[in-house]
Amino acid sequence: MPLRLDIKRKLSARSDRVKSVDLHSSEPWMLASLYNGNVHIWNLESQQLIKSFEICDLPVRAARFVSRKNWIITGSDDMHIRVFNYNTLERVFQFEAHSDYVRTIAVHPTQPYILTSSDDMLIKLWDWEKKWACTQVFEGHTHYVMQIVINPKDNNTFASASLDRTVKVWQLGSSTPNFTLEGHEKGVNCVDYYSGGDKPYLISGADDRLVKIWDYQNKTCVQTLEGHAQNLSAVAFHPELPIILTGSEDGTVRIWHANTYRLESTLNYGLERVWTIACQKGSNNVALGYDEGSIIIKLGREEPAMTMDVNGKIIWAKHSEIQQANIKTIGDQEIRDGERLPLAVKDMGSCEVYPQSIQHNPNGRFVVVCGDGEYIIYTAMALRNKSFGPAQEFVWSNDSAVYAIRESNSLVKISKNFKEQKTFKPDFGAEGIYGGHLLGVRSVSGLAFYDWETTDLIRRIEITPKHIYWSDNGELVCISTEQSFFILKYSAEAFEKAKDTKEGVTEDGIEEAFDGFKSQALAVTCDPEHKFELALQLGDLRVAYQLAKEAESEQKWKLLAELAINKCEFGLAQECLHQAQDFGGLLLLATSAGNTDMVLRLGQTAEKASQNNVAFLSYFALGKLDECLEVLINTNRLPEAAFFARTYLPSQISR
Repeated sequence: MPLRLDIKRKLSARSDRVKSVDLHSSEPWMLASLYNGNVHIWNLESQQLIKSFEICDLPVRAARFVSRKNWIITGSDDMHIRVFNYNTLERVFQFEAHSDYVRTIAVHPTQPYILTSSDDMLIKLWDWEKKWACTQVFEGHTHYVMQIVINPKDNNTFASASLDRTVKVWQLGSSTPNFTLEGHEKGVNCVDYYSGGDKPYLISGADDRLVKIWDYQNKTCVQTLEGHAQNLSAVAFHPELPIILTGSEDGTVRIWHANTYRLESTLNYGLERVWTIACQKGSNNVALGYDEGSIIIKLGREEPAMTMDVNGKIIWAKHSEIQQANIKTIGDQEIRDGERLPLAVKDMGSCEVYPQSIQHNPNGRFVVVCGDGEYIIYTAMALRNKSFGPAQEFVWSNDSAVYAIRESNSLVKISKNFKEQKTFKPDFGAEGIYGGHLLGVRSVSGLAFYDWETTDLIRRIEITPKHIYWSDNGELVCISTEQSFFILKYSAEAFEKAKDTKEGVTEDGIEEAFDGFKSQALAVTCDPEHKFELALQLGDLRVAYQLAKEAESEQKWKLLAELAINKCEFGLAQECLHQAQDFGGLLLLATSAGNTDMVLRLGQTAEKASQNNVAFLSYFALGKLDECLEVLINTNRLPEAAFFARTYLPSQISR
């Protein structure tokens, strides 16, 4: 199952070549270090450059936030490390750290340490509480050390990537590597740790255009990802989502599924080569650095998949871990609106798939988890597996034993008591399905409702829904879209009657099955456009006339004129057509009614408005030949005027 991650661009900042990016842990800030020697801090919310530091005249290849000290730390090609307070902009400290370009900086999450690596093939540990003393040097690489990253599950170990084609894993306190991972055919540029507790994995990207995933306990390569057309410059395991991000000099960022290793998406923002990727724990934001600037994207939603049964028991997923709480335990405590609920959270165990959706069935006995192209039905109490299978989407019927799955974009299967009952292919495909009293199927042509038992088409509606909600008794259904919602009344009797008699059944289903509440909607809506539309549908000329008068829109007057003619309100129709300046419509109305005064007025008005064809026809219908000739002469249609005079007004030929 594709992860269906919505990817939204949150910030786009044009600049000189970006060599590193970092995200602040609490402020909406992005740090970008540039090849021109500057460092920028951008505010994601205001989209503004809020701070700028001129570091040196050479490239700044590394920059990191140290939020607990209000610092940024930079490493540049002049071999210096510089520390700035980002609030006061003052330089706190500066020292020469290496004998060649500084490539990367890693900040220890708890201790007062930073690690730096350089083209001098060394990694150094610095302690800021000891006046930035170098407390350890790690030797072992035989070429430039391009990146170092600290293990999030064991802060005493870290990994390094080098152009000597290896990834080495080190331990603080030991100057020699614990072990070396070999497998890339060219220099390794980037490395990252998987932060989840279930897999001891490392990822690396190299100039051989390959991404390799390593098991650092068994010291083996478990997967190789191919697809980039140029050198890999950045790799990352996302700390919140089951995805891998890889950036390359081919200008693309590729998003891979961390469990199946399938390519999910390819991003190309046209900013030339990708140099760096930064993720942040607790956030779905990702920062990307390019030749021509930097971008922040947001992947998916940050709120977890969750469900609540009729008794107030909530189940949600935190990554693949399932947790629960019960609102009923609060009892009769008075809770203020917006107040955080004091709920006891209980771990239920882990799920075999990454949950994209969780749903209780109507009686609350079972809960289904859907994700990674599969569904698993568990018991709600103990999370015991009851059924599973392939599915893009899963929905429950109002009958607790019946459910449907969307297996592909063309196939829907209905099951009862965990046994498959029906399989059908909707006429226009299935892009999404919705549960409830009827089975809803979204397709390119709109929404179709089907009967759960027979899969008969009940009604097709031209609308693209986002959610569908049914009332408990199944009489009312709310269809919500991106912008609005609609409430319809479902008539089960009309469906049963049509099923027996076959009357009123069209290719779009049964006309009488759903009714709207247009008059109620007209009474409550505040949107003039919607109100006018409803007034037309209800045939309410008075309300529609008032709204058209307020809007002064030609289109509205034309629509109202059409309705007035249908209702034989010719006086109103005449006014509407006049307001809409619809001279053709007025001519048709006047000649049909045989109203000579109206035809004459129309001819005069049309002539003033340069609607010469209508003016000519009006005069001609009245037999006013002199006026017809004047219209032709005034519009310089002299050949036609000559013919007209020869035929109808011989006395005027001399003109």
